[in-house]
Amino acid sequence: MKKYSKIFTSILAFIYMLPAMAQDAAENVASDPGIHQQIKNYFIEGNPKFMAFVLICLILGLALCIERIIYLNMAQSNTDDILDNVESQLNSGGVGAAKEYLRNTKGPVASIFYQGLERADEGVDMVEKSVVSYGQVQMGLMEKGLSWISLFIALAPMLGFMGTVIGMIKAFDDIASASTINAAVVASGMKLALITTVSGLVVAIILQIFYNYILSKIDSIVNDMENASISLVDMIVKHKA
Repeated sequence: MKKYSKIFTSILAFIYMLPAMAQDAAENVASDPGIHQQIKNYFIEGNPKFMAFVLICLILGLALCIERIIYLNMAQSNTDDILDNVESQLNSGGVGAAKEYLRNTKGPVASIFYQGLERADEGVDMVEKSVVSYGQVQMGLMEKGLSWISLFIALAPMLGFMGTVIGMIKAFDDIASASTINAAVVASGMKLALITTVSGLVVAIILQIFYNYILSKIDSIVNDMENASISLVDMIVKHKA
């Protein structure tokens, strides 16, 4: 709880400091700014206090994506090598030796194999049920945090659209208070209003790319798990014969 409290406090402090940061950045704008400076300028023009929430969606979403990618890369293993070693251990030392090997091997495939061999004495049907049940557990662990990434993908454009609506209201207020209506007043207000929408869409696109990559990674690991589980059941049947 203290960890989340510190994160929330840091975010609030960041939002509170944004106006001062924006003013300093505006004073340091070069006559021929680079791409990063242009992005900073758009951030300032789109209202830093509001754009901060879009930026937070990007930061938290990317953090979750990177964490999932690291976890999935560590979870991926060579199923062919594991199957060969398990078969070798079964032939030389029996189920006990195979379980000892799997206990010292990392990855969801090794964990599923271990649970299957735990029920080897109870028949092939129990092995299959154990493998399927624990496979669902491992799949749940791999999908952990994806709902939050989906939330940030949906939330970023919504925040952008809300910023656009608020900006449009302000633009119409400026038009109403202006003594004369000209294109400069209208265009300026419209530009500032649309910056938040563009920012929200860019954040959503970036996170969506990472999200789809993570899903494809999970599908690949799950397919390996299913194929390896079938081979394990066949191996146990052969060993008992």
